[in-house]
Amino acid sequence: MKNFGIFFNPHYENKEPIYKLLEKLRRKNNLNFYKLMEQEKILPDFVKTLNLLKKDKLNCILVFGGDGTILKALEFSLKTEAPILGINLGKLGFLTESNIRELEKSIDDLKINKFKIQSRMLLKVIVRRNKKNIFSSLTLNDAVIYKGEIAKLIDIHIMSNRRFVVETRCDGIIAATPTGSTAYSLSVGGPILSPLLDAIVVSPINPHVLTVRPMVFSSEDNLNFKVKSKNSGSILQLDGKNSYKISEEDEIIVTGASKKVNFIKLSNRTFYQILRKKLHMGKK
Repeated sequence: MKNFGIFFNPHYENKEPIYKLLEKLRRKNNLNFYKLMEQEKILPDFVKTLNLLKKDKLNCILVFGGDGTILKALEFSLKTEAPILGINLGKLGFLTESNIRELEKSIDDLKINKFKIQSRMLLKVIVRRNKKNIFSSLTLNDAVIYKGEIAKLIDIHIMSNRRFVVETRCDGIIAATPTGSTAYSLSVGGPILSPLLDAIVVSPINPHVLTVRPMVFSSEDNLNFKVKSKNSGSILQLDGKNSYKISEEDEIIVTGASKKVNFIKLSNRTFYQILRKKLHMGKK
């Protein structure tokens, strides 16, 4: 590996020591570092600006930050088809594989192809209004239909492959990938799924009746969510960002995307070891 994309958490304060380390590793290993135009003012000059039109080939994208930064780097990975290696600068770093102390060794392992590629599913999310698609996007963690600023609950009608599933009054609904099953979905009582699965977890947020429980659907299912409440002011959030304002009778269609995003795995740590370490699973 020689050509690396660099994506940095813009809010991280102590950047300079990391920049010096990157410059040292660049010179030592004769590497090329590239950045997106949107991060030109954040990253130093020795990190070149990537011309996406020329389709410069990247071998890997080093993402410096936490899980939120990795979610923001998703488009960088999809546009360049380069796998992501997360370098944890945050607290939990569930999606990260390395840290600053291990960075030099990680680069050495990448150079000798001592790594594995792990593919993770994405969700394709479409908003349909009056039988026309008016918004479409991909998401790595989850798609959330949230009631917005109003105090009242909203009514959400759920269908799978044109078959009625349930209608519920709630604060909102989460459709999550297996990657996202350890994020917002988990906090509202959803199950933990192995990241290697292709499935969709649908979890209600504060449902009015406790008989409405989280459910797991096939990634091939075509899930249809419709907000039935008038003047709801509901919002579609993708990977934690407000993405679209939903009107009554809008349909939000969620299914597994044909594209996947690749992550670099350097260690032999299992998903379950990470759960025990970072989520303290099973500890008394």
